[in-house]
Amino acid sequence: MSEARADEAGLPAAPALPVGLLAPEHGDGGLAAVLPAAAGALGVRFTTATGVASERARTALDLPRAERVCVVLVDGLGHLNLAERAGHAPFLRSLLPDARALTSTFPSTTAAAIGAFGTGTAPGRTGMLGYTQRNPVTGGLANMVSWDGAPPPAELQREQPVLERVAAAGLAVTSTGPARFAGSGMTLAALRGGTYAAGEGLPARVDAAVRALARPGLVYVYWGEVDKAGHHHGSASWQWGDELEALDRELARLVRSVPTGTLVLVTADHGMVDVDPALRRDVATDPVLSRGVALVGGEPRAVHVYAEPGEAEAVAERWRDALGEDALVLGRDEVLARGLLGPDPRPDAVAAAGDVVVAMRGRATVVDSRTQTPASLALVGVHGSLTEREMRVPLLVAAT
Repeated sequence: MSEARADEAGLPAAPALPVGLLAPEHGDGGLAAVLPAAAGALGVRFTTATGVASERARTALDLPRAERVCVVLVDGLGHLNLAERAGHAPFLRSLLPDARALTSTFPSTTAAAIGAFGTGTAPGRTGMLGYTQRNPVTGGLANMVSWDGAPPPAELQREQPVLERVAAAGLAVTSTGPARFAGSGMTLAALRGGTYAAGEGLPARVDAAVRALARPGLVYVYWGEVDKAGHHHGSASWQWGDELEALDRELARLVRSVPTGTLVLVTADHGMVDVDPALRRDVATDPVLSRGVALVGGEPRAVHVYAEPGEAEAVAERWRDALGEDALVLGRDEVLARGLLGPDPRPDAVAAAGDVVVAMRGRATVVDSRTQTPASLALVGVHGSLTEREMRVPLLVAAT
């Protein structure tokens, strides 16, 4: 709950977050406003369940009206990451002076952010709360990227996607990404609507977008290789720089190739932190962190801790003591009271949240080698927490 909402309700405002951590923005300054604003530019008007209005979002983000809009989401292209490596991206660098730094969701991770981006709402409405989360029905971990172990998409995520709203208004809507994403759980949950044009490489996706924009409407393009390079090599690596260069070339070609009057928006779901293996703690081998814990979900920077019955408060206290300044440790009720999962959360949507939720600070992580693969434990770049590097995402605008 925001300070304004708490004030209106006559409740005390939630305590401020520690220095260096950013609260998510679920209104016009957040990632969830981008697709509604794009719809507003096309003249489609609606208001989402969390109060994001398409026309107001368009005005707040200073977008012109247009007959054609292309929204590109680059997985892992944090605003600070881009600014630091902008020498690799002359086209994107040219847009940076007028760019807006938007705020992502908490957790600042693909599943939660794409759910909010796709619906114009927040994780507390979509039920997409992290990389993994407990399935309340089975009690096991559900992977919210692969959708393994998760409920059917329409059962878990009940907010209407923006692409579906735009298609229902009679406009052409096209999404382009890998063929395997066409009917994936995440697509069906948050990005359904219109038609899907498969493209395996970024050049193929740019070609598909250009073809679709031959007629008025909305096109959505997803690209994940920047995030992949960051995970495996770090956002400071030459591999990350190479992927940024490849992205920059193709986005420049996209803007050169679309019809005059097209509005091209480039944004991201989250940024990335290169972590320190010396600051990694493993629940599987730590008797303090494992005591009273039934299951660990989320990701190394934003952990959902599922406690044994009656153990939640004790677990929270042990984790606070053990992690100290490396983490912000909150009970589920505290997370909701602070509004970290968004306004007006649905009880069924937040049922999968941890009894204890942990946002890491600095370059520290918490893992559980009992449920995470050796490859995932070895990732160099990760995300999910509330630091500025993870939370700030760019909104870059090119009007042709």
